[in-house]
Amino acid sequence: MWIVRSVRIEDVDALFQLAQSATKGLTSLQLDRARLLDRVEQSTFAFSRTGLSPRGEPYVLVLVNTESGELVGTSTVYAKTGGYQPLYAYRRVESEHESELLGVRQHRVRLDLERIHDGPTEIGSLFLRGIYRGEGRGRWLSLARFSLISMLPHRFADRVIAEMRGRANPDGSVPFWDAVAGRFIPVDFATADAMSTISKQFIEEMMPQHPIYLELLEQGVREGIGKVHEETEPAVAMLKAEGFTGTDLFDIFDAGPVISAETHAIHAVKRTRSVIVGGVVNQLVGHTTKVMVASAKEGFTSVLTEIQTEGDTIHLVSSDAKQLQVETGSACVVMTLKPE
Repeated sequence: MWIVRSVRIEDVDALFQLAQSATKGLTSLQLDRARLLDRVEQSTFAFSRTGLSPRGEPYVLVLVNTESGELVGTSTVYAKTGGYQPLYAYRRVESEHESELLGVRQHRVRLDLERIHDGPTEIGSLFLRGIYRGEGRGRWLSLARFSLISMLPHRFADRVIAEMRGRANPDGSVPFWDAVAGRFIPVDFATADAMSTISKQFIEEMMPQHPIYLELLEQGVREGIGKVHEETEPAVAMLKAEGFTGTDLFDIFDAGPVISAETHAIHAVKRTRSVIVGGVVNQLVGHTTKVMVASAKEGFTSVLTEIQTEGDTIHLVSSDAKQLQVETGSACVVMTLKPE
């Protein structure tokens, strides 16, 4: 049986092994064991604390096979970006320039370095082992984050963003990095991107403070700004189907697009509804609906299963109730995985 649940301290070794198997493009997972343990500890505290206000802690979820104990996927919600260390992004700005003397007019586009201190919630660090993709597991692992946001609305900001992976060449090189940031930060792309999840101080110290005019970049680099890596295209399509739209912000390292949605308007958040367990049975008889059911026991636990609904009550099988640690009369939430 599969469940998506909040990460635990004892998951660190398995999560580290999973991270080691991720592609180099998923740099938010390219952490050494000590730093990964720190992230897991922060997440454990985030799920256990009782305060309501949003902070910058990560809420890490994992996909686990309860029979084998194998951990095969992960995703994260970062409650709030900015704060002590701002969210850095390039903002696309257009302007018109004209010279009466020369009789010419020019349209220019530049990238301004933005520092966002009181930022939105961010979703990221989504990875699922290739052999387990399919049967809705990847969608479940991604959308479970919105169910969590719906369950704890005061812990998150009123807007959610996702920084999507930008274009890269088959050899792993990143054109925008090579043309811009890599000229000023003399390390490889993967190192800089991974370290930025730990500390952003080097960005303030090393990145150019003046605008980057696109006219100074090669055409191929310009055309890649705002485009996503081919492996990221399905994730972008799914999030846009859930109500995310493009912005004028781009990642400062690979120029991948930042997409955004108001939290209350995300379709998956709106599809998440509170219910009461009306009954726990050995077998469901009659019409059923496939949904994600989640409870707040031990932080967060969800199952993808069939249920029967009647108004604001549900009936589910005993094996699901056991994993969710619910019984008749317990409160939980349900969400369909696809928008209607």
